[in-house]
Amino acid sequence: MKMEVDPITNRTGSSSKINLYLHYLLKSNIYILCRYNNIMKIVTKKKGGKKYLYLKHSFREGNRVLTKEKYLGLEIPKNIENIISNFKKDVELELNKKLELIKDNFQADWKRIPESARKKELEEISIAFTYNTNAIEGSTITLEEAREIIHDKISPNKPLKDVRETEAHSEVFLKMLGKEEEIKNKLLLNWHEKIFGMTKPDIAGKYRDYLVRVGHYLAPDWQDVKKLMNEIIEYIKKNKDKINPVELSARAHYRFEQVHPFGDGNGRIGRLLTNYMLWHKGYPMLIIEYKKRSSYYKAFHGDEEYFVRYFIRRYLTVHKKRFVLA
Repeated sequence: MKMEVDPITNRTGSSSKINLYLHYLLKSNIYILCRYNNIMKIVTKKKGGKKYLYLKHSFREGNRVLTKEKYLGLEIPKNIENIISNFKKDVELELNKKLELIKDNFQADWKRIPESARKKELEEISIAFTYNTNAIEGSTITLEEAREIIHDKISPNKPLKDVRETEAHSEVFLKMLGKEEEIKNKLLLNWHEKIFGMTKPDIAGKYRDYLVRVGHYLAPDWQDVKKLMNEIIEYIKKNKDKINPVELSARAHYRFEQVHPFGDGNGRIGRLLTNYMLWHKGYPMLIIEYKKRSSYYKAFHGDEEYFVRYFIRRYLTVHKKRFVLA
């Protein structure tokens, strides 16, 4: 019996099993999850006593839910797998065009900023990013206090650990924006060392050599960390010109957090890596806001595709103005 890969479930099975699944899909109106923030399903429409089948794609754009449909016929076509695959490709092509518009419009806006004003603009981004990324991890420093520390060089009456990590994170962030380097273990370890060298000297700048648990999630065995990190780095290198940078940065972030290579500070290094990848590919960065951390945490409870859909949906929302008016 010929074995095929089901384009819906990504599972290998016989043609008959796939066909049965599609009939079940039609009967129960089960959703087909696409990549990114997209959802597809097969729906029926009654007209003149007949039932017509459509492949329906729903996606969110700002506060609106938009739909796109493809007529299938009176019954499920024998080549439904190819139809679904091609429909997905069309949907993803449209999304990639939006992401490219965001990039192009951001670059146009950035070039209009005088060179003398760019340093100030980057400092403002650093203040916002540093505040939010540290707050997500429990820092007591407020947004205004982050501004005092980074811009005014004034230390608030807060734990010295939080103050130092605010200073160090901003310095690492600004430096990484100014210089593109190949993504290697050495680069990530260097970021970690510079941010946590004074506050967590026992674990700073090195991958963990013990097991860690994050809530109910048990991270991979420490003996596998180096191998898993090499795989992530190789994945980034292999796909840097094949996958849209927004999607690739999301996948890299998810995989990094799954490995949890450091004893502490994984979230901050993971978010640095994400924005490093975006910035050096010409895309505006994404700041995960502290006040929206719940949806960010929740996204990690799903699989990689779930997280990628969350990430790109958030990215499109934050940078909506860069493609809506284009």
